[in-house]
Amino acid sequence: MSKDLTKLKTPHTYAIIFAVIVVCWLLTFIIPAGRFSTHKIEYTDNNGVVKSRTVLMEDTFRYSYALNTEQVKEDIGTLLQQPEKLAELELDAEALQEFAAGDASGWTQGDLDELGLTDDVLYGEFGMEIYDTSKKLHKTAVLWGTDDFGGFGLLNYVFEGLVTGDKYGTAVGIVALILVVGGAFGIIMQTGAIDAGIYAFINSSRGLERAALPILFFLFSLGGATFGMAEECIPFAMVMVPFVIALGYDSIVAVTVTYVASQIGNAVSWMSPFSVAIAQGIAGIPVLSGASFRLPLWFIVTGLSAAYMMYYAEKIRKNPEKSVVYKSDSYFRGRAVNATEEIREFKLGHKLILLEMLAVLIWIVWGVTQKGYYIPEIASQFFVMGFVAGVTAILFKLNDMTVNSMASAFQSGAADLAGTAIVVGMAKGILLVLGGSDATVPSTLNTILHSIGVAVHGVPVYIGAEIMYLFQSCFNLAVTSNSGQAALTMPIMAPLSDIIGVNRQIAVLAYQMGAGFVDAFTPVSASLIGVLGVARMDWGTWAKFQIKMQGFFFLMGSVALAIACMIGLS
Repeated sequence: MSKDLTKLKTPHTYAIIFAVIVVCWLLTFIIPAGRFSTHKIEYTDNNGVVKSRTVLMEDTFRYSYALNTEQVKEDIGTLLQQPEKLAELELDAEALQEFAAGDASGWTQGDLDELGLTDDVLYGEFGMEIYDTSKKLHKTAVLWGTDDFGGFGLLNYVFEGLVTGDKYGTAVGIVALILVVGGAFGIIMQTGAIDAGIYAFINSSRGLERAALPILFFLFSLGGATFGMAEECIPFAMVMVPFVIALGYDSIVAVTVTYVASQIGNAVSWMSPFSVAIAQGIAGIPVLSGASFRLPLWFIVTGLSAAYMMYYAEKIRKNPEKSVVYKSDSYFRGRAVNATEEIREFKLGHKLILLEMLAVLIWIVWGVTQKGYYIPEIASQFFVMGFVAGVTAILFKLNDMTVNSMASAFQSGAADLAGTAIVVGMAKGILLVLGGSDATVPSTLNTILHSIGVAVHGVPVYIGAEIMYLFQSCFNLAVTSNSGQAALTMPIMAPLSDIIGVNRQIAVLAYQMGAGFVDAFTPVSASLIGVLGVARMDWGTWAKFQIKMQGFFFLMGSVALAIACMIGLS
C-alpha cells in the first residue's frame, strides 16, 4: 500500500536545524576556505550624516594557504630597506630586524600579527608570494571541541551559537530580548487586559473583521519599509495571534499579518536605514535614490501580498479545520471559549493597561526612528510595559493580581519562549560551522560568496540581475542581518553589475528583495523563530505554508527586476 505523504510528521525545528548543521559541516570538507581584505568606506545616511562602514574588497579574494615563511623573511628584509614604508605601516624597525634574524621555519601568522604584519598588510604589499600555494586549506570544525580545548566543535554548536555576539545582536542580544519580552507579556496576559480588549473589539465591530487584516498588513509593511521592523514584531505577535484567531482565522494568518508583512516592506523599502541606505552607500550611488520606483513598488507588492493572505485567510475562516495549525491553535481558541463573562468584561483597569501598552509601543517606534534605540533599549522599554501593567492590575484588582503572581507571570512568560531562545542560538550555529561571516577570516562562506560572483560574469543583463536576486535569496538562508548581508555582498555585486551592464541601482534592488522576502522563511532568522514561538508553531509547519508564498514573492521580484531593467532604473 502506498503511504499517504500528507500524514508524514513534520520534523521538529531542532531536528531540521541539526540536519542543516551537518550538511554545512560536510560542505567544509569539500569547499576550501577563502578570505578577503577589507577597507572602510564613507556613505551618507538618510539623515544626511556621513558614516563609515567596513566592507570587503572584491578583488582581494584568495584561498587559505600556509605561509611561505622563507619568502616572508625576504619580504621583511625588503621592508627594512624602506624607512618610509615602515613609517607608513607604523612598524617598529628594530623589533622587525630582531625577529627576522631568527629561524623562519617556525613562524606563524600570530607571531607576525604581534609585529603589525597582519595577513592584510603582507598581502597588500607583496601579494600571493607570501603563501605556499601548493595546497588549499579547509576550515572544518572538529567533531567535538571548545575554544579552550581543540577549537570549535560541531557538537558544541548550541552553546557556541547562544554565546555568540553581544547585547546588540544575534545571538546573545536576541535571546535576552526574547526572554524579557516573554516575561513582560506574561504579566500583561495575566492581567486579562488583552483578552478583554479582543472581546470588546469583536463585539463592537461585527462584519468589519475582513477589513482589519489588510489594514494591519499595510501598517506592518510600512514599519518594515521605514525603520526595518523585525525583532519588534515578536511582542506585537503576542497580541495579534490571539486577536486574529478570535476573529476566526489561524496563527499562520497572524504571523503573516505581522512578521511577513514587515519583511515585505523591508524587501521593497524606499528608505530603510538598515538595508537600502547601507546598500546604496556601499554601491556608491546616492542614498535613498530610486524612491520614485520603489514607493509604487512597495504599494503594489504589499497590496498583492495582502490579497494572497486574504485568499488563504478566507478559506480558513469558512472551514477552520483545513488549517495545518488547527490543533496547535486550540490553546488560543480554548481560552476564548472558556472565557467567563467576568473575563470578557472590559474594565477601566483593562483600558488603562491597553493605553499604557499603546504609549510604550509609540515610545519604541519613536526611539527606534528618532534616537537609534536598539535591542537593549527595546528590551528595557518592554520590561517597563510589563511592570507598569502589573502594578496597574494590582491597584485595580484585576484577576486577583498580587506581587507574587506578577513575578510568577513574568517567570512563566519567559519560560514559554525559552525554547524559542534556544533555536536562535542553534540557528547561529549554522553560520559558525561555515566559518563565520567575517570576510577577513578564512571560511567556506567566503569561498561560496566569491564563486557566485565569478559565475555572474558575461551573462545578459536581465539574466545577470536575476542571478544576483537568486544569489541574495540563497545567501540570506545563512546570513539574515540586512546590514551584514549588504556589507558582505554589495562590494562584489556592485562592480559585477558594471561588468555585465546592470545598473547598480538594480543590483541594490536584487539585494533588497533577496534579503527581505527570504527573511520570512529562513529558519536562521531569530526574529521569525521568535514570532513562531509566540504562535506555538514549529518552523516545519510554517514552511509548508510559506514555501508557496515564497514562490509568489520570487515571481513578483522577478517581474520587478524585469521592469527595472527595461526602464533602466538608475
